[in-house]
Amino acid sequence: MKKIYLYGNWKMNMLPFEGEEFCRTLGNKMQGDIYSSEMIQVCLFPPFLSIPEVLKSLPEDVPVTCGAQDGYFEDRGAFTGEVSMDMVKAVGCSHVLAGHSERRHIFGESNEIVAKKLAKALEAGLKAVLCFGETLDERESGKTLAVAREQLESAFSGLEKDKGCGIILAYEPVWAIGTGKNARPEDAQEVCGFAAKMAEEHFGTHPKIPVLYGGSVKESNALDLLSQHDIDGALVGGASLKVDSFLGIYENYRTISV
Repeated sequence: MKKIYLYGNWKMNMLPFEGEEFCRTLGNKMQGDIYSSEMIQVCLFPPFLSIPEVLKSLPEDVPVTCGAQDGYFEDRGAFTGEVSMDMVKAVGCSHVLAGHSERRHIFGESNEIVAKKLAKALEAGLKAVLCFGETLDERESGKTLAVAREQLESAFSGLEKDKGCGIILAYEPVWAIGTGKNARPEDAQEVCGFAAKMAEEHFGTHPKIPVLYGGSVKESNALDLLSQHDIDGALVGGASLKVDSFLGIYENYRTISV
């Protein structure tokens, strides 16, 4: 059975005390052999203000880390409201998201901006989760793979081969984010396999860059999605806000797969 990457993006949810309570409950439930670091890696992405409480409350004996939902591509300066990648690293985060669909489509981040953020995150020594995916119009127009190629080529451009060890990819079709809809397993596999091949061509095969799927992932569809050859885990939104539903994604996959 392959190792699963279970990443939870809380978005603009969870006050600091709620994040603290979540982590304590998570630590109590993530006991036992099925949660060894060889089987699963969990990373939580709280809002910035909840990160300190989450870091303080993370269980020490289970494979859980903390990341930031975003970071800026400049080190410091007159950028009101922004947080630098060095600040993300300094507070104790190990990961950061780059290019989430909501950053692209609500806040207007271009491929160029996403590429700069990715490069800066890697420079800071963070693990960068590079998100990519198409809109409903693009899928219905048959442009899914073309959009994926454009987004990934832009992000990979200028990165040296050795930077691949710091990248995790996350395919998140925009039309499936927070809608209750999700791509069919075979469609998700097609795009994740395409992305894995592009990463291999640019960065080589060692280490293999994990590819996650994000888009209304929950317990009921976890097995079909995580069983696909090129889907190494899930970037979870709404289902990551409750410990049982979050861990249930992995437990459902594992119980039926072993």
